[in-house]
Amino acid sequence: MLNHYEAVFILTPVLSDVQMKEAVEKFRSVITENGGEMVSEENWGLRKLAYPIQKKSTGFYNLFDFKVQPDAIAKLEIAFRRDERVIRFLTFKMDKHFEAYSEKRRRTIKEKKEK
Repeated sequence: MLNHYEAVFILTPVLSDVQMKEAVEKFRSVITENGGEMVSEENWGLRKLAYPIQKKSTGFYNLFDFKVQPDAIAKLEIAFRRDERVIRFLTFKMDKHFEAYSEKRRRTIKEKKEK
């Protein structure tokens, strides 16, 4: 059975647009190659960090909402740790309440884009 997860990761701000998309594609492929399925994906863009990390005050935020086998999470987190473009990441297993909230949030964002 596939578990539902959400991962937020911050990429270093010195990347070009192409390098950033390349990094996002790399992590997406780690999920899909391990039998996972992407539910949604959001690029939050360049944002200010709450505190400096590696002498950087901004970073490119990305959010993945996906379903995958639990053993694939270790592979994804190893990929995050080994990639010098990632300055922070957090992977979170969703429960049924969080899944409902996430679905509602996605719907709200979609409705705002349509207006």
